[in-house]
Amino acid sequence: MPRERDGVRLLHMLEHSREAIQLVAGRTRRDLDTDRVLSLALVRLLEIVGEAASGISADARSKRPGIPWVGIVGLRNRLIHGYDSVDLDVIWSIVEHDLPGLVRELELDADP
Repeated sequence: MPRERDGVRLLHMLEHSREAIQLVAGRTRRDLDTDRVLSLALVRLLEIVGEAASGISADARSKRPGIPWVGIVGLRNRLIHGYDSVDLDVIWSIVEHDLPGLVRELELDADP
């Protein structure tokens, strides 16, 4: 059963990461300041990625050492509990620079 849940959570991480990347395609960092829906959507997608990551078993995490588990879960906690001080520069950087690598790592295990 935990293995099945790990698979679902890994898929959620992959799908929501891809969606965040797609949302910024053709956009600029300035768009986060002017498009509230975009900024809220990206924050929510990152929260979901982190929540899914927090439920991955230790065994599944150990099989994917290229994924920064602690950082992903920590980001989720920061977004949830520090909702009133989210740094949009950090959000943009994560989506632009970190999520593509996460997607590549997750795709290594994804079913075709």
